[in-house]
Formats: sequence, structure tokens, C-alpha cells
Amino acid sequence: MVGKFVVLDLWICVALAVVSCNERNDCPPPNQGVVAEWEALQIEADSLRKVAQYDQGLIVASKALQLAEQTQGPDHPAVARCLNTLARLRRAQARFLQAEEIARRALAIREKVLGPEHPEVATSLNTLAELLGDLGQYTQVEPLLLRALAIQEKALGPEHLEVSESLKNLASLAFIQGQFVQSEQYIKRSLSIREKSLDSEHPDVAESLDLAGFAAFAQGQYAKAEPLFKRALLIHEKALGPEHPDVAESLTRLAMLYRKQGLHSAAKPLLLRALPIAERSLGKEHPRVASCLGSMASLYLDQNLFDQAEPLLKRALAIRVKALGPEHPDVAGSLHNLAALYTLRGQYDSAEPLLNRALAVREKVFGPDHPLVGADLGFLASLYKERGQHSKAEPLFLRVLAIDEKSRGPDHPDVARDLNNLGGLYFAEGKLFKVEPLLVRAVAIMEKALGPDHPDLATALSSLAVVYDALGQFKMAEPLHLRSRAIREKVFGPESPALAHSLTILASHHFLQGQWAQAEPLFKRALAINEKALGPNHPQVARGLSNLAELYSKAGRDEEAAPLFERALASAEKALGPDHPHVATCLMSLAEIYRKTGRAKEAEPLEKRAAAIRAIKR
Repeated sequence: MVGKFVVLDLWICVALAVVSCNERNDCPPPNQGVVAEWEALQIEADSLRKVAQYDQGLIVASKALQLAEQTQGPDHPAVARCLNTLARLRRAQARFLQAEEIARRALAIREKVLGPEHPEVATSLNTLAELLGDLGQYTQVEPLLLRALAIQEKALGPEHLEVSESLKNLASLAFIQGQFVQSEQYIKRSLSIREKSLDSEHPDVAESLDLAGFAAFAQGQYAKAEPLFKRALLIHEKALGPEHPDVAESLTRLAMLYRKQGLHSAAKPLLLRALPIAERSLGKEHPRVASCLGSMASLYLDQNLFDQAEPLLKRALAIRVKALGPEHPDVAGSLHNLAALYTLRGQYDSAEPLLNRALAVREKVFGPDHPLVGADLGFLASLYKERGQHSKAEPLFLRVLAIDEKSRGPDHPDVARDLNNLGGLYFAEGKLFKVEPLLVRAVAIMEKALGPDHPDLATALSSLAVVYDALGQFKMAEPLHLRSRAIREKVFGPESPALAHSLTILASHHFLQGQWAQAEPLFKRALAINEKALGPNHPQVARGLSNLAELYSKAGRDEEAAPLFERALASAEKALGPDHPHVATCLMSLAEIYRKTGRAKEAEPLEKRAAAIRAIKR
């Protein structure tokens, strides 16, 4: 029932990917020399944007706009083209409201001069849709994209490449809104157009394959996603060369897929290859290098390798602050990720100010009702819950739920996760009567949105089963436990830590009923899986040892329990450090077994040490 602290990296931050179409100048002005100057400046500004030199790009773009206005007048399509570039640069700096105003002016010029059905109007509609998507105003995005699509289909034909761009953008929007079936339909049509119009190994084909991979990934269809990501990677390598930054991004996407499945040994070499590619091609201080660093750090956090993760997260934060400024939302993402590290270490006092900084940045940039603001609020709520500050946590969890219901709709998977987190708080408070209806709704949403075999559904089923166990309704709980286990075994395989989690919860279900013989082999199998997959000094291994020891203790097998509690303590200390709250729990469990077996003198120093750890202000 404990909500997992989320690291904001590639797999949960798929943004609305709107790529502007190539712009045309249908009204060549009379003074071709001056036109060449403004156009050259506009092209230069766009090139500077692509390499993240935003301040210099703004200077050049502003000069291009000034020349275009002076020579062509304020309402010429050339001015709209310069405005479009300027809007993209403002967007890159997260100045979304300024960018929106500029984009609307460009759209108005094109509608007035070129007419409402011109393809360049569709380009401006896509740019404006991109900005509104950044601001989380998804209900306003779809009509803009549908209008752009209709214009392009009418003016250019249904199989034109620009049509594929609008379809791709609609697919991205549907993905964000959790409409995965609709997203796949748009992706298939976009990919079909590109494969017919372009070489099968064109980078734009790879872009559509990546989006198709994300759609499969979001639905838990990992076997379907893998060949899509792999084909996109091969295309990028062949078309762009092995040292291109887009190759680094493809490697990172494939690593993300492996990470989600717990295949850390498969993910690591991809990330180790991606980082130096990005550094060599873009420079060590580029924001895309920061993204690679964040992905590598996330892999280390998955394995509780905190000392390896921390310098990467700090370097990523420093790069983003220097390149983007302290109030850019990507900086907030780095703050969020560093807070996740400190939270996993139990360093709550270090995590909280970082989360508050991230929240302040996002609220300033996006407004109070954006989903990314909700992500930070949810993290902060989980932090308060971990510290036992339930009165602070509840209003934040409720606010997150309201934000996601408003921005994403009541049947989005994120709403189900919000319900699960709120239920976890009420469960911790013993308010079981409040928990059940929340989790029943969460399960229904997950099953409808993601299908019957998604791992997130398995999580929701387990949470509901745990509630029924707590209520003593074991007959209602068991089929949910078994279904969750079956999903995870099917998706992740028989040796995955995710399956070990289901086995542990199922074992606890039998433990609560005093069914020691049924619980023991489940606890043992879960422990063996985690030791093999995660190593002997992982927190999950420590918990597995404690679970098995507790079973032996309850079954009157104290002599067998003691060495397991000792191993659990040693494992927790190595994984989490000597002052982590879970170490205190291990100390008290070991002390209790010592007292039960007549070793009171050995128990006393353990109890004192546990009390000292728990007295630490966090």
C-alpha cells in the first residue's frame, strides 16, 4: 500500500511531441537581398535552438523579426515565420505564456493573409497546440490538431507527409490522455504514410516507431515494444551515424524498457554507450546530456546504488541550472529526482526543501492545476505519509486527485494511481472503510484503460487484496492475490523482483491466517529471486529475510529465526546506511528474538540503538 516515489525520467515524461512542418514563403518580397538576410537569420536562430543556445537564438530571431517587419510590413507571412521560430525559442526556455502570445500572432497573420485553409495555418495550429499541451490545457489541444489535420488532408491529400505530422501529434495527445487504443490508430496511419513516402530507414520513420513503442510500453506490452525500439535504434544508427545524439536517445529508450522489466544488466551497457555519445556530439554541458545522466542515475536508484546515483543527479541539476536557468521545469525535474534519492535513503529533511523548490518552479511556470505540479504534490504527500504526518499528507493527495481528474479525465490510469495512494494513507490510519471504495474504483479504471494483463493493474489488485486481508475477508482477497501474481509472472517472467513482490504479498496472506506451511515456500522463493536479481545487500532482500524470520518466530522456530534476523540487519545496514528507519525496525526484530531465546543482554544495546535512530529528526 505504500506509494512508490517516482523518478521523473523518460518513461513517465513523454511530452506532446509536435514537430513543425517545413515552412514555405509563398509571397516572395521584392528586395531579395534583404529577404536573404532575414531568412538567413531565421535559419540561424532555429539552428541555435536545436543545439540549446536559446539566449543567442533569441537575439538572432528578434533581429530576423525586426528585418522582416521593416521590409515586408507587420502582417506578411515572412513575419509569421519569424514569429514561429521566436515562439519555439521562448518555449524552449519554458516561457510558455510569452510563447503562446507570439504563436497566436503568427496564426492570426497566416489566417488573415493566406486564408483559414492554407497549410501554413496548419503549421501555426500545431505550434499553438504544442504550447497549450505544455501548459496542460489538453482539452484545447485536440480541436487545434484536428483542424490542422483537416486543412492538410484537404489541401495536400490524405497521404501527404505533413498529414503524418498531425497524426503523430494526435497520437501523442491521445497517449498523454491515456487513450492508448486511439493513440495506436493514429500512430499506425502516420507510420504507414511515412513508410510509403520516405525510405524505410528514414529518421522520421524511426520517430513513428518510437512513438508506437511508447504506446505499447504504456500498456505493459513489453514484448511488442522491444522490436519497435530496436528497429528505431537501427534506423538512427544507419541514417545518422553511431555518434548522433538521436542514437543516444534511442539507446536510452531501449534501456528504459529493460529497466521497467528489472533487466538492469541489459539496460546498463546501453546507457553507458548513450552518455558519451551525447557528451561528444553536444558537449558535456548540454541539457540532453543531463537527461542521459538522469537515466543512468535512475538505473542505479532501481538497484539502491545511492552513492553511484548521487553525483550523476547533482551533475544533471548543475547542467540544467546553467543552461536553462533556475526556474526552468527541467530543473524542477532534476530537483524532484534528487529528492527521490534522499527519500529512499531516509533523509527526509534533505528531500523536503528540494521538493518544495521543484513545486514552486512548476507552479510558477505551469499554474497550480498542471499534472506535473500534481506529481510534485503527490511526492510531497508521500513524504509526509512516510514521516507519519498524515494531516499534512491528506489534503495534498486529495489535491493531486482533483488535478488529474480535471486535466486527464476521471478514467485515466494516473487517477487510479492517485486513488491507490490516497487509499494507502487511509490504510496507514486504519480507516479501512474509506479504503475499499477507492481501490475498487482504481482497479476498474486500470482494467478499462490498460487491459487485463497490465502490471499496474496487478499493483491495484494487490492493494485491494491487502485491504480485504486486513478486514479478515480472506476469501475475497485470495483470487485477487493469485490474479496479480499471474499477471506479473506473465509480463516479467518467473525470476523477476516484480513477481517476488506478488509472492511476498501472497505469503503474507497465508501468514495472517496462520497457514505457515503455505506461506514458507512463497517467502523462500521470493527471497531467492531477489537475492539472485538484486544481490545480497538490497533492501528487498533484507525485508525478505525478516519476513521468513518472522514466520519462523511465529511458528515457534526461534533458533532458525535469529540468524535470519541477523542477516537482515546486516543487509539493511549495507544497503541503506546505519541510521535508516528500516535499520531500526531490523534492530527491534532482532532484539525481540534475542529476548525470546534468553539473550536479554544482547538485546539491550540493539534496543538503545534503535531508539537513537528513531529519535533522529527527519
